[in-house]
Amino acid sequence: MKKTGAQALMECLEREGVEVIFGIPGGVMLPIYDAIMDSNIRHILTRHEQGAAHAADGYARATGKVGVCMATSGPGACNLVTGIATANMDSVPMVAITGQVSTHVIGTDAFQEADTTGVTQPVVKHSYLLKDPNEIPHVVREAFLIASTGRPGVVLIDIPVDVSRGEFDFRYPEEIKLPGYKPTTKGHAKQAKQAADLMLKSERPVIYAGGGVVISDASRELRELVGLLGFPVTTTLLGKGVFPETDKLSLGMLGMHGTSYANYVMMKTDLIIAVGARFDDRITGDIHTFAPHARVIHIDIDPAEIGKNVKPDVPIVGDARTILKDLIKILKPRVEKKEGANIKAWVKQVAEWKKEFPLVVPGGSLKPQFVVEEIYRATKGKAVIVTDVGQHQMWAAQFYKSTLPRFFLSSGGLGTMGYGFPAGIGAKVGKPKEKVIVIAGDGSIQMNIQELATAVQNRIPVIIALMDNGYLGMVRQWQELFYKRRYSNTDLGRGMSPDFVKLAEAYGAKGMRVTERKDVDSALQEAFKEKDVPVLIDFIVEQEENVFPMVAPGASLDDMIGG
Repeated sequence: MKKTGAQALMECLEREGVEVIFGIPGGVMLPIYDAIMDSNIRHILTRHEQGAAHAADGYARATGKVGVCMATSGPGACNLVTGIATANMDSVPMVAITGQVSTHVIGTDAFQEADTTGVTQPVVKHSYLLKDPNEIPHVVREAFLIASTGRPGVVLIDIPVDVSRGEFDFRYPEEIKLPGYKPTTKGHAKQAKQAADLMLKSERPVIYAGGGVVISDASRELRELVGLLGFPVTTTLLGKGVFPETDKLSLGMLGMHGTSYANYVMMKTDLIIAVGARFDDRITGDIHTFAPHARVIHIDIDPAEIGKNVKPDVPIVGDARTILKDLIKILKPRVEKKEGANIKAWVKQVAEWKKEFPLVVPGGSLKPQFVVEEIYRATKGKAVIVTDVGQHQMWAAQFYKSTLPRFFLSSGGLGTMGYGFPAGIGAKVGKPKEKVIVIAGDGSIQMNIQELATAVQNRIPVIIALMDNGYLGMVRQWQELFYKRRYSNTDLGRGMSPDFVKLAEAYGAKGMRVTERKDVDSALQEAFKEKDVPVLIDFIVEQEENVFPMVAPGASLDDMIGG
């Protein structure tokens, strides 16, 4: 059957199970946007291409499905780059579709031409520049396969306008073969046995779980392993929820703004079982002093991560869920035979550290920690929390106890301000029955606040809990601690930022302001009642509150400020 490239694209997307696309049209995208009118796919018009990319990212993280965003050539495609880099850094499965000028004028500096594949090459898993409409069916199939398998990431498809207009005999490829692309999923049996041996010999073990556990849907297996062995568990920011933070064996998040007890555990442990985590600098602190007594088992699907920062004693490349199942199968009969070291003293020590160094909500005026704790109480820990980036992000990680995977979303590796609100829109579209609360700052929210129009137009009732302190808070904190309180260009100025309540109302959303602790819960309860439009709650919080504990850049994990 003859189809245009645009019609073929939409049919391929439907066959890949795409439910929603976030994007903005433009000149070279007109054939594709015309074809959208005849498809069953929902399109959500964002107000900025970066918002489209972050929304597709939030949708993917919340659902586990591939997120899809679209933009026109030149500036449209360039505006996607930050969102693409954010998603790729955090291993989010996403397909970005961009328009391009006609094939015969590529390279001539045509109107709205940019080398999109060249610009994005360092921040995607793979990319395509199409030259013929016949390429569309197999490229789309390949793109979704690559984006969602192995270590997930972003695949970009750049489509010149003459390719989307051109006609061809459409045939959907039922099977797809990619020679050379064979991600390892099954771990090596000998290495799994070696890991099991180390785990049973360890007297001071800790499980260090990251976003890879979320991606591989391995939370159940992780919990089963912990139930079998009784090992304490710490997670990265992106791993929050893979093990319930309400459990007595949970250490919460570790690293620069992790819990004191998680960091002490890492410095005293004799065995780290790292699952789907990459030992990044925010986790290890000074790499030369990190976990000086520990042997390391490192489980990751990306072989490039094994040994990149910390050399493992037992490396296992493969899918976290598959490998954890293998380990449980090996360990279960041995544990039933009472094999294994006695770790009671270690578990007791960990419990003592938790008691001695708890996270504490300060009293007095309205503090952001108190607001986050009230959000946790009001939602009973069952809402989807999406954070922006800054101090509020770390307070959310510390004080909101996550118990389920895919219910705490945040920009980890790239640390992208402006991520939270559009990602929250995507998350709500993906999980419409769940409460979605975006925790943001007055600096970060303004980077993509135009997406209020998107949420209002599409009746997406996301709640924004705005920590309004009048500063670019995290940078100000560093200036206070390391630059003698020389607040260079971090003071947003109380009264100089917009009136966020009026701004929300101007967009057609609901706005509220809270200045006292006693009003936090009632404001949240009122926001929960809103089913049709987003709600922005402007919490006027303490201006110079700091996030503690804190490991200074380059310091050892046990050298904490305020820990």
